[in-house]
Amino acid sequence: MAAVVVENVTKQYGALTALAGVSLRIEEGEVFCLLGPNGAGKTTLVEILEGHRGRAGGDVRVLGFDPAQGGRAFRDRIGIVLQHGGLDDELTVAETTRYYRSLYARPRRAEDVIALVGLQSKAHTRVKTLSGGQRRRLELALGIVGEPDLLFLDEPTTGFDPSARRQAWDLVRALRAGGKTILLTTHYMDEAQALADRIAVIAKGRIVAEGTPDTLGDRHRLDARIRFRLPAGVAFADLPPSLQHAGSTPNGRCELRTADPVPLLRDLTTWATARNLDLDELSVDRPTLEDVYLELTRE
Repeated sequence: MAAVVVENVTKQYGALTALAGVSLRIEEGEVFCLLGPNGAGKTTLVEILEGHRGRAGGDVRVLGFDPAQGGRAFRDRIGIVLQHGGLDDELTVAETTRYYRSLYARPRRAEDVIALVGLQSKAHTRVKTLSGGQRRRLELALGIVGEPDLLFLDEPTTGFDPSARRQAWDLVRALRAGGKTILLTTHYMDEAQALADRIAVIAKGRIVAEGTPDTLGDRHRLDARIRFRLPAGVAFADLPPSLQHAGSTPNGRCELRTADPVPLLRDLTTWATARNLDLDELSVDRPTLEDVYLELTRE
């Protein structure tokens, strides 16, 4: 069953078209990641789904509601973590969490939420003394304190150190395991790769690609890349013909592209072993999610 259904949604700001017929579907219980460059229409679309901005045309259903008219019943079922949240600096972490908790019909215990985001030791600390990463953790706590069915996460780990980011990822996974639906926006491709069940890329107000992290933009069908540094005294022309046909030497390194890397690896290692040569910096990979994203969104 779908938690979010968007059909041919449009939005204009004067002469600027922010959304030009966007359609997508988010299933219940999945982490759906929306990627796009600044100015692509991503924020406008998310704000329409949250009920914070009206649309010019098309249809939107979020948890069965039209978010533009959902009212209290709708807002009780969603949680929002904004990219730049507003917090009262004079309140403590516990006071802030308890206040937000009071706004919902079926909230979680404040103490439990504070523990989930790792702020137990800061529960009685004023917000103004928190670090940037700690403030971001508090904003995450406020997003989940109402026990939402659908959680909007806008750049949720900005300002986190690597350890805190992994803890936040574990929290997102736990929420998904508990049946929550999550709409995530992020500029970290490793975050999208690690968390998303599906990804949509928006550019110039249109969805230009949609799929899993591994299939987005036919990533799983793109050529693999074999890279290594040529041994000292060896020229590209010294390689076996099969490698020369598939390869090039950008920036002093050899790069081979092929749909099936196994035969080329066999030829390469056989050639190197017969000559007692080392293959420094040897690696085999396919284009990363970031590579695919940049290709999809380039002008």
